[in-house]
Amino acid sequence: MKSIMIKRLPYLFFLGVLFLFSMSPERVMAAEKPLEIVATQALFADLVKQVGQDKVDVRAIASPKFNIHFIQPRPSDVRDVTQADLYVNAGLDLEAWSDPLLEAVGRPQLFRRGERNLDLSSGIRLLKVPDHPVTRAEGDIHLFGNPHFQMNPENARIMVRVISEKLKEIDPVNASYYEENAKVFLGRLDRKIAEWKSLCAHCVGKEIISYHDDIVYFADFLGLKADQELEPKPGIPPTPKHFQFLEDYVKEHQVKAIVLPTYFSRSTAEKLAKRIGAKVATICQNVGEAPGTDDFFSFFDYNFKQISEALQ
Repeated sequence: MKSIMIKRLPYLFFLGVLFLFSMSPERVMAAEKPLEIVATQALFADLVKQVGQDKVDVRAIASPKFNIHFIQPRPSDVRDVTQADLYVNAGLDLEAWSDPLLEAVGRPQLFRRGERNLDLSSGIRLLKVPDHPVTRAEGDIHLFGNPHFQMNPENARIMVRVISEKLKEIDPVNASYYEENAKVFLGRLDRKIAEWKSLCAHCVGKEIISYHDDIVYFADFLGLKADQELEPKPGIPPTPKHFQFLEDYVKEHQVKAIVLPTYFSRSTAEKLAKRIGAKVATICQNVGEAPGTDDFFSFFDYNFKQISEALQ
């Protein structure tokens, strides 16, 4: 019996090779293991998924329900990043917890400027870059410029191209697949940008107040003015003195709306809005922050609808 099996081994090997060659390209691709990718936040994770589709498994570390500045990574995050093929992040100094997390993981290729670290600020035109030495007396100032660049949908053109190039680099076999998905996304983005601009055409030139300095790119896209925040300094809670300043400011500048993400106190904004006769609008900072904002496009659909209605 043993001798018969030995004689049949070459035949079985031949059948195995024949089976592999007979498999369709689709079946071979389906058998491939998806790239394991960890993104710092949900919007970045969605952009990676838009490009990678079924060739990637993506998860986000930060819950969109919380302020991205103050996330505390969990042991499960360390485990996931340890196994990741790619780490996607905002760069700059938005996610102060990111570097300590990567140090805990201990994989140099995932560190800043490492070959498996994708910094999505690369190529972005940054706003509010300090032109003077910064001190803590100015509050929570970002040293490299305002890091909330995901709030301008036009910046997604740059981010998606960067994502596509990186996926093609680490998975060249599927390069044309990533290229085509990026092309489809960018085509849809062009159509949506025209739609959003039309919806908010009446907003151009109007002024709003935000809670934190996190909508400068959003305002830049729409042609809004956003020179004042409820925070007297970045990261400093509103004070009675600053409230009085804003009340006087609004009378002079005819501000019509106060905007804030879901994780800041709405009661504070509504208190001022009542005193100045303005509306309060929720403008999400991340995918999944509010119901019906589960991907990049529904996220911006929600935000532009909110601001359009607030400034009618």
